[in-house]
Amino acid sequence: MHIFKKSLSMFLREYLLNFRNFYDVLIIFIFFIVGILIFVFSIGPYIEIYSQIGIGIIWTLLILSSNLSIQKLFQNDFDDGNLILLHISGMSFELIVIIKIISSWLFFQLPFLIILPFACLLLGVEQEKIYLIIITFIISSPILTNLSLISSTMNLLNDKNFSLGSVIVLLLSIPVIIFSTSIINSTPDLIQSQVNILISILLLFFAITPWVGASCIKIAIQNK
Repeated sequence: MHIFKKSLSMFLREYLLNFRNFYDVLIIFIFFIVGILIFVFSIGPYIEIYSQIGIGIIWTLLILSSNLSIQKLFQNDFDDGNLILLHISGMSFELIVIIKIISSWLFFQLPFLIILPFACLLLGVEQEKIYLIIITFIISSPILTNLSLISSTMNLLNDKNFSLGSVIVLLLSIPVIIFSTSIINSTPDLIQSQVNILISILLLFFAITPWVGASCIKIAIQNK
């Protein structure tokens, strides 16, 4: 019960911090929308082109948008010593990472569900594929959140080149793009098997992210 209260207290703290810094979340959404508009203006009114590359554009911008939140996830708490205080209060670093995963997904990923249908319509994506895009996003967005958390904790070990975390996210997100776009473009009899693979990737990252993130935090604190 004590750990539950501590976890709930940390989650409420994350909520208040993200609510006060709402402009950070807003910037991510603006980046996504502006990216869509840039593609629309650069390609022009060629609907047949959008039908071929629209899904790829959406997923590319979703991944790039996730990169914008990487540095904010742990760096501030690490610099002001909050990570150490939370650990001293009885919370393990693994639990801290798990709470960060949940709060980051809720604040930085879940709101995309509101604007995804509009982005799909703007790019001329077929209506029957919009449903699949939303389903794959619900499965894949936690994977992107886990990747962002891993990259953010790795950035604590590297205070000179924060772009390294973004490169890691881009590389590790390649399987996410492959299976997410493949599900949308597959025949109905192959969709379920590819969804199962995507869920397996999600479960894998749920299993390893707390341990990888906690290890990076411990090393960063020791070398601080």
